[in-house]
Amino acid sequence: MEASTFTGPCSVMVLRACACTGRAGDVNPKAILPMPTTIFTIANQKGGVGKTTTAVNLAAALADKKIHTLLIDLDPQANATSALGVEKQEGRSLYGPLRGEGGALDMVTPTSVEHLAIIPSEEDLAAVEIELAQGENYLARLRGVLEPLRVSGGYRAVIIDCPPSLGMLSMNSLAAADFLLIALQCEYMALEGLGQILRNVDRLKGAGVNPALELGGVVMTMFDVRTSLSRQVVEEVRKHLPEKIFNSVIPRTVRLSEAPSFGKTIFAYDPLSPGATAYRNLAKEVIARFGLGVGK
Repeated sequence: MEASTFTGPCSVMVLRACACTGRAGDVNPKAILPMPTTIFTIANQKGGVGKTTTAVNLAAALADKKIHTLLIDLDPQANATSALGVEKQEGRSLYGPLRGEGGALDMVTPTSVEHLAIIPSEEDLAAVEIELAQGENYLARLRGVLEPLRVSGGYRAVIIDCPPSLGMLSMNSLAAADFLLIALQCEYMALEGLGQILRNVDRLKGAGVNPALELGGVVMTMFDVRTSLSRQVVEEVRKHLPEKIFNSVIPRTVRLSEAPSFGKTIFAYDPLSPGATAYRNLAKEVIARFGLGVGK
């Protein structure tokens, strides 16, 4: 059986077991060593910018390339959870692990998309915003919770969908991530928010909370080909962050807005739509930029 037919941490354990036998015809041990897990957080303090849409469809597009991917819904509104057709269940979010109860690996839930799993959200997660601020190492709590998941080798990419604010949950996600991906709506007001979140990244790095955190890229969303404003905003971001902006621009389409209400990704809802094409192209850029396809 090929490695790509497995998903999650169990796949790594099964393959390691095969490698240890040393019998002829077994899997080559060099081919099964787990690749490092790369953690991305998709954040923006402004709501309605396509953040969750990007998190869900980028994760699905990576999974379609047989890259084992985990989506973490850190937004108490649980929009990413429902967008994948996963039922919200009490006690299945990171609420417990963030309070020291249970582990992140126990919360991993399968989805209908092959190679894609999710840690769902629930309403109780909203309480963590207050509880985290009252504890020690409050900015590093999520990083500690995700460490067993990172070292398990079960996932090549982890994507965190944050709340539309820069509260405790979002700041924890920045402290736990390797790269920040910013979903930025094609409008001028969004440029102010871009500066704000970049300043917060600098503060976290300067304070030693996550000195390795990097801006992985800016995804331009809700691009309206009919307006010159959209083109001007893209050019403005490209002028200031030429090496960070992704070439793939996500269009404003009704189909992208409709898909979550059916609990489907854009690829399951309308695979030939411009939105589906845009997210496939974005996934290709992400794979190339961060080396996700190497040894997957």
